[in-house]
Amino acid sequence: HSPFSRVVTHPFVAAGIFIGSLWAFYFTDLVRWSMYEHLGHEWMVIHFLISGYLFVMSLVGIDPVPYRLPYPGRLITLIAVMAMHAFFGIAIMMQEGLMVAEWFGSMGRTWGPTPMEDQYLGGGIAWSIGEIPTLIVAITVAIQWSRDDTKVQRRGDRHADRTGDAELEEYNAQLAALAERDARQAAREG
Repeated sequence: HSPFSRVVTHPFVAAGIFIGSLWAFYFTDLVRWSMYEHLGHEWMVIHFLISGYLFVMSLVGIDPVPYRLPYPGRLITLIAVMAMHAFFGIAIMMQEGLMVAEWFGSMGRTWGPTPMEDQYLGGGIAWSIGEIPTLIVAITVAIQWSRDDTKVQRRGDRHADRTGDAELEEYNAQLAALAERDARQAAREG
């Protein structure tokens, strides 16, 4: 319930943290810090775990949050983030130089693909396989949406049973009045 929690659990803020930190981490010296310093590596793991958790919680979490998008908004947000994540993977694949070249380029590995091929493969994995969790979240949103529609319909049915369909009767009376008015107007004009 803290003001900080209200901000970071907002779906757009959580999405921005999730996707923005991915770009900020891999295209700044933060990636180098995580290679050379144990604290940097631990920070990276914790940060991406928390940012991913906040993003998924804002879409499909069962814990109450101050604001949750309606289901179509959740799917649109998820698709937008998925597109930015895919573009991130393509950007890694299209890099002409090796990221943290002094680290990966000096490993002296004589087997397997070259460091540039590894980087290209890593970008491809981020682009393709990285979308599997997105698909799982999208399916979860769709299931929750379906269940919510069922709950809303049942709630409406129970309300109609309790009130004797008063809303339906009122609506039908309104339609009958409109039809009667139209018939009188047609009789006067005809």
